[in-house]
Amino acid sequence: MAQCERVTPVHRIEFDVDWPPGHVASFLVECDEPTLVDAGMAGAGGETRLRETLADAGHDLADVEHLVLTHPHVDHIGYVNTVIEAADPTLHVPAGVRDRFARDPDDLGSAVRRTARAAGLTGEDLDGAVDVAVESLERNRTLLPVEAVDVWIEGGATYDVGGTTVEAVHTPGHQADHCCFAVELGDERALLAGDMAIEPFRPVVLHSGLDRGVENAIDAFHDALDRLADLDPDRVYPGHGPVHTEFDRVIERDRRSLDRLLDRTEARLDDDHRTAAAIADARAGGDSTYVLPEVVAALRHLDAHGRVEADRVDGVAHYHAR
Repeated sequence: MAQCERVTPVHRIEFDVDWPPGHVASFLVECDEPTLVDAGMAGAGGETRLRETLADAGHDLADVEHLVLTHPHVDHIGYVNTVIEAADPTLHVPAGVRDRFARDPDDLGSAVRRTARAAGLTGEDLDGAVDVAVESLERNRTLLPVEAVDVWIEGGATYDVGGTTVEAVHTPGHQADHCCFAVELGDERALLAGDMAIEPFRPVVLHSGLDRGVENAIDAFHDALDRLADLDPDRVYPGHGPVHTEFDRVIERDRRSLDRLLDRTEARLDDDHRTAAAIADARAGGDSTYVLPEVVAALRHLDAHGRVEADRVDGVAHYHAR
């Protein structure tokens, strides 16, 4: 990784979200050209906070020369269009987003319906899962217009971003297209981590949601952790929680957490909890929307590795220990 010629400040911009830990962060990185990493969550006061943080750093929104996105979740792309309209920056986006956003909504809906039905959802819950997936696709490709993308980021490649060499690291698991960005800022090796290497907790395994690919989510997350472990950054700038220097501890914690996810999912199997939906409901104690993809992924992984077995009844997968 190339090194900037001067110490490079990184300014954290915090936006409110309705889920733990209650915020999401973007980062303004200053080297030769102002670069914004992620575009926050749209909502009351968000644009004002974005503009005020830039002003505190001596910039207008129009000064942003590059916008780099870690992944296309709603809390990281909320102000993409606002930044484009104000600054017309070079827009860098993980390459997988191009095909994901080109997806036919009916095809996505059909795939999600099959997975959700196999998980044990029925009636309004089944229809609701399909609606959430399709509406998310349509919303996100409005928030992030693919025709505005200038650079499609490939994991494992390096890019010149505003005069600084940036290494892109494909880190799926939380989201299938997710990339982290490693860069040397002054004498510091930094990782702009998006929703990976978060200090307070392991990111939920959403990967592809209930779409095709959910069966690969656990292995993908492990692969991402392996890639990250090779980087050894001095400081991590994540999208949630504090900026931290606990990289090694956090990566090992996430490995252990994935192992516990598998063990606890297997341990929950009993006469009352045979389906992914039943286990997700028991775990969540309420709305299991974001828990269900993780449970489906865990059960598919356990099945593939011979730890559980599934019997299908009318398209529903009923699991039991081998």
